[in-house]
Amino acid sequence: MEETKLGVIESRFADLIWAHAPLTSGELVKLCQEELTWKKSTTYTVLKKLCDRGLFRNDGGTVTAAVSREEFHAMQSERFVEETFDGSLPAFLTAFTSRKKLSEEEIHQLQLLIDQSREG
Repeated sequence: MEETKLGVIESRFADLIWAHAPLTSGELVKLCQEELTWKKSTTYTVLKKLCDRGLFRNDGGTVTAAVSREEFHAMQSERFVEETFDGSLPAFLTAFTSRKKLSEEEIHQLQLLIDQSREG
């Protein structure tokens, strides 16, 4: 995928698609009119932009996600750690936990992730 950053409005638009896909482009226009007060042309312009970036597809008037919400957030997270912490997950976690103490449940979940990573 070309670009992993979305603006606030693009994020709201993407969330609408992820929540309702697959849907027809006509249904998307109505949804955007109700939720974002957009005109048809605005919906198609933003849809084309996000399709060109590889996030969604509009095949024969049916809009689907090319990338799931979870995959997109994972890509954003990877990019943030890469750009901000030179790709170092330990450096990110050190910075994160310096201001926020992890709960026992969070520690447990992180330990499970570490264990799963070791296994496979």
